[in-house]
Amino acid sequence: GRGGEELSTELSVALQRCLLGGKSGSGSGIDPSSLVIVEGKVCWDLYIDGLVISSDGNLLDALGAAIKAALSNTGIPKVNVASETSGDEQPEVNISDEEFLQFDTSGIPVIVTLTKVGRHYIVDATSEEESQISSAISISINRKGHICGLTKRGGAGLDPSIILDMISVAKHVSEQLINKLDSEIAAAEANEEES
Repeated sequence: GRGGEELSTELSVALQRCLLGGKSGSGSGIDPSSLVIVEGKVCWDLYIDGLVISSDGNLLDALGAAIKAALSNTGIPKVNVASETSGDEQPEVNISDEEFLQFDTSGIPVIVTLTKVGRHYIVDATSEEESQISSAISISINRKGHICGLTKRGGAGLDPSIILDMISVAKHVSEQLINKLDSEIAAAEANEEES
């Protein structure tokens, strides 16, 4: 509906910040080098499209979990480079229709959004709770507890000590979320293999 394009752009930018790290690629949850076929010449493009059906809860967190789940079931076709080339020539590549490499999701973070309402933080706020926010921070954290990205919403500024406190809470929540998400993904894969 109205405002959907603006929301889509906002979510896209936030997901890039949370999953791709800095401009140098440091802190990236998705390793760009895993998509390289021939250095500087040929690589896979990774596009992630999400369809939001309902928006009562934090969309960014839900999209982050959906991306992690989808990529855990993504196979990259095996590629053989047929010949070496020199200069600016494109190498000849053969893409397998039968052999696939599993996409490595071990570094993909989960996104935890903390909404500050008064002196309290709410994890996964409903739209009613979000209407009362003074500010919110979305923090993407990987399995090792490393921060891969951070984005802030809301007009109110935050004291650095509050941001550090929110990061600490997000790290605690992320451990539980990663474990739950991984067990759900494993259960879905087991059910798929049984079918």
